[in-house]
Amino acid sequence: MLTDKRGEAAAREIKEWANRIATRLDEGLKVDVYDDADSNTYVLRLAKGARVLIFRLSGSQVQTDGREVECERTLQRKIQDLRNLL
Repeated sequence: MLTDKRGEAAAREIKEWANRIATRLDEGLKVDVYDDADSNTYVLRLAKGARVLIFRLSGSQVQTDGREVECERTLQRKIQDLRNLL
């Protein structure tokens, strides 16, 4: 479980988690997270220079025990996708 919180409180914790991982992989990478309550998802915005990649993690992904590894793999894959953008 990445967080047991909901809404903006969860978004802050997810942002801290994502930035820790992103910084390990690329210090120039910026991550922003916001709560999309209408769809019960958290929108992550990865940015490096002019390149931006946006994706979502579902509420169930971040609030279910045992899915941290899945979330981290998704984040790492998206960071790699951002690096590969032309």
